[in-house]
Amino acid sequence: MESKVDIGPAALEEHRRLQGKLEILSKAPIKDAAALSIYYTPGVGAVSSYLAENPEDMAKFTIKGNTVAVVSDGSAVLGLGNIGPAGAAPVMEGKAQLFRELAGVNAFPIVLDTQDTEQIIQTVKNIAPIFGGINLEDISAPRCFEIERRLINELDIPVMHDDQHGTAIVVLAGLINAAKVTSRQVKDMRIVIIGAGAAGIAVAKLLHRYGVADILMIDRQGIIAHDRSGLNDSKRELAAFTNRDHRTGSLDDSLTGADVLIGVSGAGLITEDQARRMNTQSIVFAMANPTPEIMPGVAKRAGVAVMATGRSDFPNQVNNALGFPGIFRGALDHGVHRITEDMKLAAAVALAGIITEPTPELIIPSPFDPRVVPAVAAAIK
Repeated sequence: MESKVDIGPAALEEHRRLQGKLEILSKAPIKDAAALSIYYTPGVGAVSSYLAENPEDMAKFTIKGNTVAVVSDGSAVLGLGNIGPAGAAPVMEGKAQLFRELAGVNAFPIVLDTQDTEQIIQTVKNIAPIFGGINLEDISAPRCFEIERRLINELDIPVMHDDQHGTAIVVLAGLINAAKVTSRQVKDMRIVIIGAGAAGIAVAKLLHRYGVADILMIDRQGIIAHDRSGLNDSKRELAAFTNRDHRTGSLDDSLTGADVLIGVSGAGLITEDQARRMNTQSIVFAMANPTPEIMPGVAKRAGVAVMATGRSDFPNQVNNALGFPGIFRGALDHGVHRITEDMKLAAAVALAGIITEPTPELIIPSPFDPRVVPAVAAAIK
């Protein structure tokens, strides 16, 4: 029987004990007047004067060269929804912790007490000089698209909304290996994506760029088609390259004959009967947390060949921690100012390549695999 252990009480107690998962440490001890004169006054004046005239060298002389801001407005936190900056804070701390533990990148949690698009953009621009990169996190769609686009264009450091692109990179990596397990090519499969929010849209775009031609996007109203009324700008953009056969109908209609189902939506949306109507050797990535769109045991009974979820207590966890630490490690190390679509594709291929002999239970490496960060970082250049 599939179940999950309630670790909430233990997590509450540990966070209370630690009073936060992060601290700031000095890299150089100041124990005498000589040290004080070098690291602070009067010596620091020479460094300040130099950087005032040569701001492009800031990353060489300050924390900027190895530091990322993890920025959220608390509007779309995990599966908890719009819970605001206080609710977002422990998640952003955790993200910063992963940056440091997995990739040696300093990261600082920034939670904003505003959900106004222009205020968020301006605030991030104002704090950007001390950071080498901006990781946007848990900002709701569709505002997240405009915020990311503007910041990419208006800053000279890498900016990435991890909920979108980190998810897409790891999904593509997993699909590459799942396709090998089922003796197919990703580009030849019909893929259904349930959920047309930030993650679903990014996954669709990256799969399309990789060469997948047959993608169906499903939102609450059913299959997204170019002639469906009421589409917002992001869904109109999706309709331009998905649903090549101009299908209409519901989620139920979309799954018959599908090779792959990718869920970035909600708990329990897929029934055993629906999964059974997919093609033989079907692949399901059910990533709703904490309860997937369909539980692995149910999917296996329905004949699903390869199953992945967003949970750590089942095989094949689609975990963004496989992506963002290496992405920003590579961007910082290689002086990258913009994370391009080609870099994201290269990162996905590199991540997939770590698993040389994929099996139904092993298509994605663990975030703790020491090969992950160097492989992804090497692709960001």
